[in-house]
Amino acid sequence: MIGAEQSALRPLMKRDKLEGLYAAYNHREFVHPDPLEFLYHYPALQDREIVALIASSLAYGRVAQILKSVSSVLRLMGSSPFHFVMTLPLESLLAVFSGFKHRFTAGPELAWMLWGARRAIEKHGSLLGCFLAGWNEKESTVLPGLSAFVKAFPMNSARCWGGFLPSPAKGSACKRLNLFMRWMVRRDDVDPGGWGHIPPSKLIVPLDVHMHRISLSFGLTNRKQADLRTAMEVTRAFKKVAPEDPVRYDFALTRLGIRRDMYADSVKRRFRNRPE
Repeated sequence: MIGAEQSALRPLMKRDKLEGLYAAYNHREFVHPDPLEFLYHYPALQDREIVALIASSLAYGRVAQILKSVSSVLRLMGSSPFHFVMTLPLESLLAVFSGFKHRFTAGPELAWMLWGARRAIEKHGSLLGCFLAGWNEKESTVLPGLSAFVKAFPMNSARCWGGFLPSPAKGSACKRLNLFMRWMVRRDDVDPGGWGHIPPSKLIVPLDVHMHRISLSFGLTNRKQADLRTAMEVTRAFKKVAPEDPVRYDFALTRLGIRRDMYADSVKRRFRNRPE
């Protein structure tokens, strides 16, 4: 049964209302503070893949700390993160990032992930090639491809697999990997894209605490756990209004939990069908 709040907020799911939200807020001027902003400095796809992997993997915790951590990593990597990753041996990566710390992630985890990225690129030519090698275009979502993508990284599993690069195969919502996919697959004023081989219709909503709270408030789910099952449920709700691009509204909606000049209550009032 749909609760009273869900029933009252269901009109927000009409496409014209969501398109109004998209038109108002899906612009680069609203990106900061967001780790996505780092991708804009790298026009070369091979660099942007590496930057997106780093920025999305560290996208947990307070946004100010996320930006600080990503910025510190990229400063160490120089003008071409791709060249940095593809030329340094593992021992050097471990030494360069020996003093790095972002909440539960320490330098060795980051170094092993980048080493895994290098080995995957050496085998497949790019991170896109690595993903495509494990993905069947007949799949309804990118999740099987993401499971194969993570497994393809020849990393020290004790340091990376499970927490830093979780697999959808284990039931994780994989917010950070789904965020990585949104950035790389979609292309508009906000998402820079580059992975044009993958249809946006296959993407899954990156479900974090902000998006989960918004989804509960707007009646997109009534599940209390921010897990993969909930992420799939929220994605299916968006597919009803935007089947070709179910994560189209993700950026605009998640501004409610990031930017101080946007508040969920005011946005809900704006997009309801009736005055309060």
